[in-house]
Amino acid sequence: MPEFTIGDRDFLLDGRPVRIISGALHYFRVHPEQWADRLAKARMMGLNTVETYVPWNAHAPEPGEFRLDGGLDLPRFLDLAAEHDLHAIVRPGPYICAEWDNGGLPGWLTRDPSIRLRTGDPRFLAAVAGYFDRLLPVLAPAQVTRGGPVLAVQVENEYGAYGDDPGYLRALADLLRRGGIDVPLFTCDQADDAMLARGGLPELHRAATFGGRVAERLAALRRHQPVGPLMCAEFWNGWFDHWGGIHRTTPAADSARALDELLAAGASVNIYLLHGGSNFGLTNGANDKGVYRPTVTSYDYDAPLSEAGEPTEKYAAYREVIARYAPVPELAPSPGGPAPAFPVRATSVAPVLAHLGTLGTRTDHDRAPTMDEVGQYRGFLHYRTVLATAGPQVLSAEEVRDRAQVFVDGVPSGVLSREFHDTALTLAPARAGAVLDILVEDQGRVNYGPRIGEHKGLIGPVAVDGTELHGWQVHRLDLDAHAELPFTPLEGPVLDPAFYIGEFEADGPVDLHLALPGWGKGVAWVNGWCLGRYWRRGPQRTLYVPGPVVRDGRNRLTVLELESVRRPKWEFRPGPELGPIEE
Repeated sequence: MPEFTIGDRDFLLDGRPVRIISGALHYFRVHPEQWADRLAKARMMGLNTVETYVPWNAHAPEPGEFRLDGGLDLPRFLDLAAEHDLHAIVRPGPYICAEWDNGGLPGWLTRDPSIRLRTGDPRFLAAVAGYFDRLLPVLAPAQVTRGGPVLAVQVENEYGAYGDDPGYLRALADLLRRGGIDVPLFTCDQADDAMLARGGLPELHRAATFGGRVAERLAALRRHQPVGPLMCAEFWNGWFDHWGGIHRTTPAADSARALDELLAAGASVNIYLLHGGSNFGLTNGANDKGVYRPTVTSYDYDAPLSEAGEPTEKYAAYREVIARYAPVPELAPSPGGPAPAFPVRATSVAPVLAHLGTLGTRTDHDRAPTMDEVGQYRGFLHYRTVLATAGPQVLSAEEVRDRAQVFVDGVPSGVLSREFHDTALTLAPARAGAVLDILVEDQGRVNYGPRIGEHKGLIGPVAVDGTELHGWQVHRLDLDAHAELPFTPLEGPVLDPAFYIGEFEADGPVDLHLALPGWGKGVAWVNGWCLGRYWRRGPQRTLYVPGPVVRDGRNRLTVLELESVRRPKWEFRPGPELGPIEE
């Protein structure tokens, strides 16, 4: 079988020097029927390797569960990579960042908030060991030493930006080795002396992450990796977007020039990203450096392959650069034409508050629990209690994570937003015995920094005029249960959060781009596939609909609107609209 090793100057495949020219492609952000297309385009750009993270929380959404079905079929993805003459690098975490919900760490890990994440805490390491016990038996056979494509496996991820515990890193490396991983292990950190020192081990190869100032960053890496090949494990060629911000891009010519400088220096590279894909479902992460900012649904990242898998100007520029240093296939992909454009009308509706029993499982609590305390690790939680007194009152909580819509007797009374540090609002005059409903949305768990692992929902005592409220009915909402709701014809405006349905004809399968002008905030599905969140704040104005979910003939579009609807129509547009690039 082949052998991949790290020499004094080069990476060696069967003893021969090889330069890794890789691109990041996250299988879990791409419809599985589109994997082959994206991998073929990776090869056509001149890549010889593809890199992916592994999101622990997607594979293990509940304790004891481990999924490898559908879009989580990592062994199939790696087999397809090999079929396209690509090697692979796998980064299983346990922490991945990736602008992914909670940095890939399962929410159930911190149901007990005293557990110390990303440390040698025995409880954390035991959970990681359980994860590796399920993952490594399917990853180990894919190693190059056993005839598969996997050349190397990363230990943790940019740990030097978070902690300083070599014992923890060594424990992870030991778990990987005991689980049958015999290809080289490596660490990666930002090209900063302190981070590179904290985030690595003498016995593991160090790599760095950066997007510019190539000579300076390679020099920093060389100070901490004095022998062996240099590698940029994340060559940043774009950036991600936050709701309420702009669409981030980088000039193709500037990015290609930096890639050329990197390859001219003899370094290996993993382009972050080749193709970003989408945060389908409710999988986006968030940042909080004093202000909470959730990441949008699109993970286009201004990558060489767009969110819809189309080659961009950056793809052509990178392909030209790579051709100076490595063989590039003669065949290049051609951009597709515009997507079908047509309107769709909402015809049926089902209010959320009227169907809580269908959408969720109810539990009763004396005090308002967090989402995590009731086992809801993503999405929405509904709280209900009764107001004892009449008149205007001030509702307050210690903190809201992340967005709480408040209703009194079914009438909207306001929104508490974590982003704006809202912790109180005045309730409209109410009768004694009025029903108080609070619908809380987890808008994405923080994926970077010290706030990973924090609980969601209503935090601390929930009070009216300083007196804590008791006697709560709580529903864990399963949004996919909307298929079981009794929809009725849409005849007029609906004030409450509600699901809406419309149908359309298509010559499927075909990529589509859904726009929701006049709609506020919510989640959308096509034929049961959750496209992700939309929000009128932008910058993103369309949601990508992967072609494989669109049927030939009749299709169903379902939308959960949390706020209000100005017109009961949607539109499919010819292409993506990801927002303005300047403030």
